Amino acid sequence: MSFMRERSTNTLTTETMRRRHLRRVLEIEEIVYPRPWTHRTFVTELNQMRAGNRYYLVAYVDDGLVGYGGLMFSGDDAHISNLAVDPDWHQRGVATEMLLDLARLAHDRGCEAMTLEVRHTNTAAQQLYRRFGFVPAGVRRRYYENTDDAIVMWAHGVDTQEFADRLAHIQSRRPGNR
Repeated sequence: MSFMRERSTNTLTTETMRRRHLRRVLEIEEIVYPRPWTHRTFVTELNQMRAGNRYYLVAYVDDGLVGYGGLMFSGDDAHISNLAVDPDWHQRGVATEMLLDLARLAHDRGCEAMTLEVRHTNTAAQQLYRRFGFVPAGVRRRYYENTDDAIVMWAHGVDTQEFADRLAHIQSRRPGNR
């Protein structure tokens, strides 16, 4: 499945990640994460998209790539492998838009649940995930850089109409919703 949207002025859009996006993705990765993924890691992940067990997208504002995210599919579950936004674009709805697209994809594929890890200090991300129905389910001690804990969060019932309604509600509250 591919989410491809035409870009227009001052509009947030998403599209499927391709290798041509990696230079900018890696720039954001370097800014956002103390231990960033390598070019090789991203290429390996993008190659997994052909097999259908991964999906990655990028977010644009006008012609500027401002964020990216990914899903890994395993059985009836989808795992959000990453969701990152250039700090200059935080709190502007970029992560919400990407998460809407990823959650719709998981729903459309019939996934029963979604999971992710989030740094215990990242309360803004935790709030975002809660809006999507994620709830804390455990802690991975010293998960990040062998120092910071990760909160493991799950959203169940992703394949239900109730979850689709939640996504529609989130979408309807977005500025300039489509």
